[in-house]
Amino acid sequence: MERSIIISGFGGQGVLFAGQLLAYAAMDSGLHVTWIPSYGPEMRGGTANCTVIIGDEPIGAPTVAHPDIAVALNQPSMDKYLPLVKPDGLLIVNSSLVTTGPTRGDIRTVMIKANEIAERHGSVQMANMAAVGCMLWHLPVLSLDALAAALRNHLPQSKAHLLEANIQVLRHASQEPLAVQ
Repeated sequence: MERSIIISGFGGQGVLFAGQLLAYAAMDSGLHVTWIPSYGPEMRGGTANCTVIIGDEPIGAPTVAHPDIAVALNQPSMDKYLPLVKPDGLLIVNSSLVTTGPTRGDIRTVMIKANEIAERHGSVQMANMAAVGCMLWHLPVLSLDALAAALRNHLPQSKAHLLEANIQVLRHASQEPLAVQ
């Protein structure tokens, strides 16, 4: 099994942290993983994305032209990665910020109000966890328990007060009624 994931959004949405957390969870689960961050010079408010590849065998190349999964936290990310997702792949879209729906019929698309879920359980800054929780519910590359354990083990000390809220957002995002296309 090898799955490639691209997470993309504005800087400040926790895109890189979400990818890093997936990488930690995969490593802690004994899987092979690559994580490559990319962000514009603007940082907060600019564009950011990361590529995560998780496999049960060594990974040949860390780059991905056509991911199995794309998580788009904003409209520019959806516009950019929608055409790149592999046929039969999965696209998770933050419908809190994306105004136009995807138009491909050969992939599964899940629209999730990530900002609203995050706000209900703590802070809009946890929308990244809502999107990742949703992704793992629809394509369980890792278990939610593995991700929660990675949060416990790798959340920066400055964010430790948000640990339980992040875990709640992960779990609630997998239980929300979602628009699946």
